[in-house]
Amino acid sequence: MLQKWLKILSQWLLLYGIYQLGNYLASLTHVPIPGNVLGMSLLFFALVSGLIPLAWIEAGANLLLKHLAFFFIPISVGLMAWGHLFRQAGLQLFLALLISAAVTILVTGYTAQRLGRKEVEGQ
Repeated sequence: MLQKWLKILSQWLLLYGIYQLGNYLASLTHVPIPGNVLGMSLLFFALVSGLIPLAWIEAGANLLLKHLAFFFIPISVGLMAWGHLFRQAGLQLFLALLISAAVTILVTGYTAQRLGRKEVEGQ
């Protein structure tokens, strides 16, 4: 049991290190991309290239994903402080979210259909 938790802790430390590397690169290069996004991109490319095998982070990442809902509690509580903004521009925010979600769904569906057709034609 202890060995399992030490493995998960070491995987969390690796993920945290990649996150911090992304923050460092963002502050060093002054790119207009948040450090956490850079860190996630680094992790993605490290996984795709095989530099970091999935087994090195899988158990720790799965535990974080299993309890993902807990990470939204602080965000939700923080949003309560912005009630005045929601009263002033709530409709505009809602419409922007609705339109962007619809565009995302349409583009994703179109892309999936195009890729599906190419796969069928290639067989």
